Amino acid sequence: MSAKNFRPRRFDLIAFDWDGTLFDSTAIIVRCIQAAVRDVGGTVPSDKEAAYVIGMGLMQALAHAAPDVPPEKYTELGNRYRFHYVQHQDDLVLFDGVLPLLNDLRERGHLLAVATGKSRRGLDEALHSVDLRGVFDGSRTADQTAGKPHPLMLQELMAEFDVAPERLLMIGDTTHDLQMAVNAGCASVGVSYGAHEPDAFHALKPLAVAHSVLELHDWLLHNA
Repeated sequence: MSAKNFRPRRFDLIAFDWDGTLFDSTAIIVRCIQAAVRDVGGTVPSDKEAAYVIGMGLMQALAHAAPDVPPEKYTELGNRYRFHYVQHQDDLVLFDGVLPLLNDLRERGHLLAVATGKSRRGLDEALHSVDLRGVFDGSRTADQTAGKPHPLMLQELMAEFDVAPERLLMIGDTTHDLQMAVNAGCASVGVSYGAHEPDAFHALKPLAVAHSVLELHDWLLHNA
């Protein structure tokens, strides 16, 4: 579909989660969480338990995934997670179809942002590594504001770009993303190909649940 034929914008600002929504990193993050917990002697979480915390700020996520690790070991736990993640950083890629999706949205005049549980340093490295600098108009990370599902990330983005809640759309792969949108008074779309099972999305009333980047792209062209 030609960008010239796009419908008028319903949303001025579209905010994306990063891991599991744009970036194909869920399986690697799960393995890195498990390895870090193992390194400090905690009970290793299951794949489902480790995937559940994706989207939270790092230390909040690790504490939730490893409840038997004492707080005095949290620094070591975080360091071990970062160690394992760096080993796999070059294995991480954008989901197929993400770049055309973002380009089409920019062509239609949407502002684009990232709202992620990653650290500012981690997001900047990821944006640089996949050559996405300049694609996004703004971003917020958990260490800059507040972790999901607190609405502060979206509230700050709305203030930065002077966008009302009804003109912002949040897209993410976890209940943390969709709950953040609810808390900020914004609409959301869930994607089922990331960290959380989509059955949990329905209570949070996303406008849609996309089962692939292609499906997300099509929905946004017709509805955003």
